[in-house]
Amino acid sequence: MIVVTGGAGFIGSNLVHALNRHGHDDVLVVDELIQGQKFLNIRDARISDYLDHEDFLDWLVENGDTGVEAIFHLGACSDTTEWDGRYMMDNNYQFSKEALEIAITYEIPFIYASSAAVYGNSTEFEERIGDERPLNVYGYSKALFDRYVARRLPHARSQIAGLRYFNVYGPREQHKGRMASIAWHMRGQLLEQGVVKLFEGSHGYADGEQLRDFVHVDDVVNLKLWLLDHPNVSGVFNAGTGNAEPFNAVARAVIDHYQTGEIEYIPFPDDLRDAYQSYTCADLNKLRSVGFELPFRDVASGVAAYMAWLDASDSR
Repeated sequence: MIVVTGGAGFIGSNLVHALNRHGHDDVLVVDELIQGQKFLNIRDARISDYLDHEDFLDWLVENGDTGVEAIFHLGACSDTTEWDGRYMMDNNYQFSKEALEIAITYEIPFIYASSAAVYGNSTEFEERIGDERPLNVYGYSKALFDRYVARRLPHARSQIAGLRYFNVYGPREQHKGRMASIAWHMRGQLLEQGVVKLFEGSHGYADGEQLRDFVHVDDVVNLKLWLLDHPNVSGVFNAGTGNAEPFNAVARAVIDHYQTGEIEYIPFPDDLRDAYQSYTCADLNKLRSVGFELPFRDVASGVAAYMAWLDASDSR
């Protein structure tokens, strides 16, 4: 059995579908469906069971030695605007620690989700544990768990691998609302208003030219499957393309797909100026050094594929 926490969410559900395509049907999805629309992400997936996340740790204690092949721990609060630190640390840090310790005890490979939010407004994106500069409590919860993992790794006899996601976009993110990718929001704006909206220039960048490392969810999932197939690889790794592209490139890709529309630049919000990443770009040297050689798609091809998927979903 393969366990996917957060398995009804954005990246988790895409991973579940990919596992199915690779012949893995004995999949336990762990999630919470208070936001019930997430079930749409897995309604056509083949899973062996579903478990609420509040029951997961007890289940793992009782069943960790009965054929759990791997744990993909993707469940977390990923809202970067959530400032309830007690909730965030309990959900993202304490829960993750307890799950990791059980996995270590039973020697179960543990592949988990970190985030590029740990880097904050840094201009260097190398996986140096302890040098993180998060700008919000979400990023801090992820950075603190990465540091905990670094301390536990020397004592573990099984794989522990964390992936610091950069700006992930792609299918099955519609339930995320305001936290969905900029590509998803741009499509909605274009179809409803005929324009896509971007922030004016800030932090020394021209209008819409702030740079991010945008990575398609399929490429992130491929990296996770590679780690599953390489249980000797442990550590914390960046999960991005290694190439920063401007928000304008995303907007142009959406407009090019629909052959209509224009870009409208809106004032940069004052309340975001001190908590905004104007530049992110994954350093892939560590990831490539352990043997991962698969390519990452660029914004133009990735966004085009995503828009086509959304169009097909609308017609179903």
